[in-house]
Amino acid sequence: MQLSVKDIADNANMIINGYAYTKDGDYIRVLNLNCLNNAAVIYKDKIVETNMDDIEIQIVLDY
Repeated sequence: MQLSVKDIADNANMIINGYAYTKDGDYIRVLNLNCLNNAAVIYKDKIVETNMDDIEIQIVLDY
């Protein structure tokens, strides 16, 4: 199943600076809406899975 950017944005808990943050239990899923290949999963304020570079990770964690 392929989701559109609109679907992802509509289901996000918040969108900041082009990043969609979606809470999923204890996890927070983050997706760069400008580059859908860039995603991260946050658990207890730590990145547990990502394909983002270090600068993008820091931007995501700052929010």
